[in-house]
Amino acid sequence: MSPARAEQVAAGFDLRALPADFYANPYPVYDRLRASEPVRRMPDGSWFLTRYADLVAVYRDAQGFSSDKKVEFTPKYGAGSALLEHHTTSLVFNDPPLHTRVRKLIMGALTRRAIADMEPGLVTLVDGLLDRIEDRRGGDLIEDFACAIPVEIIGNLLGVPHEDRAPLRDWSLAILGALEPKLTPAQEALGNRSVSEFTAYLRTLVADRRRSPGDPEHDVLTRLIQGEEAGERLSEPELLQNCIFILNAGHETTTNLIGNALAALQEWPEQKAGLIAGLQAAAHDPAAQEALLTTAVDEFLRFESSNQLGNRRALRACAVGGVQLEAGALVTLCIGAANRDPAQFDRPGELDLRRANNRHLAFGFGIHQCAGLSLARLEGRIAIGRFLARFPGYRLTESPTRGGRARFRGFLHAPFSVA
Repeated sequence: MSPARAEQVAAGFDLRALPADFYANPYPVYDRLRASEPVRRMPDGSWFLTRYADLVAVYRDAQGFSSDKKVEFTPKYGAGSALLEHHTTSLVFNDPPLHTRVRKLIMGALTRRAIADMEPGLVTLVDGLLDRIEDRRGGDLIEDFACAIPVEIIGNLLGVPHEDRAPLRDWSLAILGALEPKLTPAQEALGNRSVSEFTAYLRTLVADRRRSPGDPEHDVLTRLIQGEEAGERLSEPELLQNCIFILNAGHETTTNLIGNALAALQEWPEQKAGLIAGLQAAAHDPAAQEALLTTAVDEFLRFESSNQLGNRRALRACAVGGVQLEAGALVTLCIGAANRDPAQFDRPGELDLRRANNRHLAFGFGIHQCAGLSLARLEGRIAIGRFLARFPGYRLTESPTRGGRARFRGFLHAPFSVA
């Protein structure tokens, strides 16, 4: 996008009326907004924030800014709709005490030891996918690799039988797609149907798990059912909707991390060559390889944040970035813009896989920081590292197809060859 075009889009910026070229590359527009109007009043009366410091200030003020979405989502989805019940009951769109209870239960099954125990199975899964790619001499980075990994990992966490996992990705895409700023009738209908179908399936799965509990140290569903004590138990709607949330949160963002990373390496060949050389030099030092890949994963997350937008509601009149916001103001936090803020990051528009002190906001910040961030980093590290070790010369055979969404940035398709 040219500077003149970016300035034009920024001047009339409206999340509900985004042009097609914005989805291909939103960052020039975010740069213009950050420079000229970092706290922008939107046509619908909400506010759009693009500076790193302003996002951190809002994230830190959990008492002044609510994550509860009932006020915002009721007119969007309609009272009594399946989408409204889901998105106003899940962990990410709630405040304490519900947020505190659910997060505590989920974190209890995502301990450092539990995540470490997942690594051998993750390696086996990734290597199996790479074997199939090698047999075909290529495929699609998303369909054949990136999206298959988190679905299996989250399916394992919830104890979903393998034969039942086929609909999970489509359900997740439809439910998350309904979070876009502008919702078409078709998206809304598909989202409502997906929540209803997923909820009906989970009722059966929960009933089975109540009869035959799993190990609560590793089985998140069993842990959510049992709670840690009577006061921590979730109601049936809370339980079902947060199981859906766990799939959604773990699936889309990790798929995008892996797909965005492998596509970005094609656009930054010197960074790709440097990472591969570093991994090869550390071939007999697993700790050094892990450190290289962890640093690289965090840079991929900063450079192309899987989740680009967050939302809050001001509970009282306040000032953000020197601008007065009224009580009840709806605020969009542009994570993608904040992660390229030159006030926080040196050369923010460049991919630097050895970037130090990388305090990006891809996982959020404060009490709502992503509960599964350690698992996401593990999945990214294993998937990207083993892919590069196996296919250092891979290349895209067509221009990858973006997902066409403002909130979640990723690809739908990215055909490639390893020949």
